[in-house]
Amino acid sequence: MATSASAQLSKVVKRQYMELPQGDKVQAMYIWIDGTGEGVRCKTRTLDSEPKSIEDLPEWNFDGSSTYQSEGSNSDMYLIPSAMFRDPFRKDPNKLVLCEVLKYNQKPAETNHRHKCKKIMEMVDHQSPWFGMEQEYTILGTDGHPFGWPSNGFPGPQGPYYCGVGADKAYGRDIVEAHYRSCLYAGVMICGTNAEVMPAQWEFQIGPCEGINMGDHLWVARFILHRVCEDFGVVASFDPKPIPGNWNGAGCHTNFSTKEMREDGGLKCIEECIDKLGKRHNYHIRAYDPKGGLDNARRLTGHHETSNIHEFSAGVANRGASIRIPRTVGQEKKGYFEDRRPSANCDPYAVTEALIRTCLLDEEGDEPVDY
Repeated sequence: MATSASAQLSKVVKRQYMELPQGDKVQAMYIWIDGTGEGVRCKTRTLDSEPKSIEDLPEWNFDGSSTYQSEGSNSDMYLIPSAMFRDPFRKDPNKLVLCEVLKYNQKPAETNHRHKCKKIMEMVDHQSPWFGMEQEYTILGTDGHPFGWPSNGFPGPQGPYYCGVGADKAYGRDIVEAHYRSCLYAGVMICGTNAEVMPAQWEFQIGPCEGINMGDHLWVARFILHRVCEDFGVVASFDPKPIPGNWNGAGCHTNFSTKEMREDGGLKCIEECIDKLGKRHNYHIRAYDPKGGLDNARRLTGHHETSNIHEFSAGVANRGASIRIPRTVGQEKKGYFEDRRPSANCDPYAVTEALIRTCLLDEEGDEPVDY
């Protein structure tokens, strides 16, 4: 099993330094999304006192030419603090700070989807849009081979691994437990976790979150996962189809509701939204992975609990449909629906914004409206 050299360094030796007092100073780790739209970057600065709100955090900058976000001749990019969490690695009073990225001209960077998403969410905040996202991922060795898989072969076929228990069924549970507890400590709205259908594949769920908080909490949960895996010397992959062939891909199923949907008779509103989504399938496919649908094309084949990328479908309790209405929602005639199309490496800001635009702002066609 290929693990990183850093993981071999003594954590016991490190601990004696991490236990040293830090006085009144606070370490703030600034986190941002890089030019790939998938990767996260971070760096740390010292603050003179513990920040109590976002307003207490200074803006910062970084070299965008080294993160696929600018040219070397004009490389300064700005970090705008947007959400703050407790730091589970350095512990209180230290902070994790999720940032938006602005270019030299103070306009949002190309992969800063939060900026527009926030404006769209503010337009519909009276409807209390709730989201819950189910983030699937695969644990890999540093050589790209799935964690725990035979080095020159494959494990037994899918069947015993989903929600599995036992050393021959659950691959890498230590990482899952460490990530879960770290998210709870940080204040991330993590609400569950489970082993997935493919061995070494897992899922955690974030939500329910209202509006812009959905994207904020999922991105920080992803960052924490990457950092936990770094400590263990392995890699968390959000590739939507990490292993070709008869193995499940990885998605980020998105559950969505409004105040009206959650009230008595809300099923009518849910069905109206599904009708709108069916007329705008191509727009959503483009928004649901960072490569405009190319990544999802490897996953949405109509097999392995997915719908076909070229067709829109909906059904009660149907895991082979684009949109699933949970059985309890069908019975109670209110609740939420699940969009099963977003890929594991989607940007949650882009996904939630697209749902609001189509379902609540009644947009049509293949392009978003500019407000």
